[in-house]
Amino acid sequence: MRVLMLAPPGGGKGTQGIRLAEHLGVEHVSSGDLLRAAVAERTPLGLQVETYMNAGELAPDALVTEAIRPILKTRDDYVLDGFPRRLAQAEGVDFDAVVFLDVPHDVVKERLLARGRADDTPDVIENRLREYDDDTHPLIDHYQDKGVLLRVDGDRPPDEIAAELREKL
Repeated sequence: MRVLMLAPPGGGKGTQGIRLAEHLGVEHVSSGDLLRAAVAERTPLGLQVETYMNAGELAPDALVTEAIRPILKTRDDYVLDGFPRRLAQAEGVDFDAVVFLDVPHDVVKERLLARGRADDTPDVIENRLREYDDDTHPLIDHYQDKGVLLRVDGDRPPDEIAAELREKL
């Protein structure tokens, strides 16, 4: 089974993606983790991505695709979060289910500020949420039209969300 997790930054897609992957017995693949690892390892891709991360911007489609697609080609089943983020990235990537964790922006801002990462400043968060809205809403509509979107209230205790996902998937 191939599942995509969609949520705003700090919306819980990593937390729920890991839990769902364990439940399904598949691997959890996080584009954010892969990109942060490339930055930490100072790879050529990581050095390019780092300039965008430091500016609080999303990495361009080509860089993200370069990091993620080779990994997806080696796996049959997975729970993926963070890619595709834009409709242009979705070409040629099919999912059995797409989980959209719907979380209000004010809740996301609180969560991001509380986790204390260096790139989680109020201005950077605002910028990320604007980009998220512009980029991801067409993707949500795309998967809704394909009949694979599962909209879930992401502003609840994590155990409640996980239970609903297990039940529905």
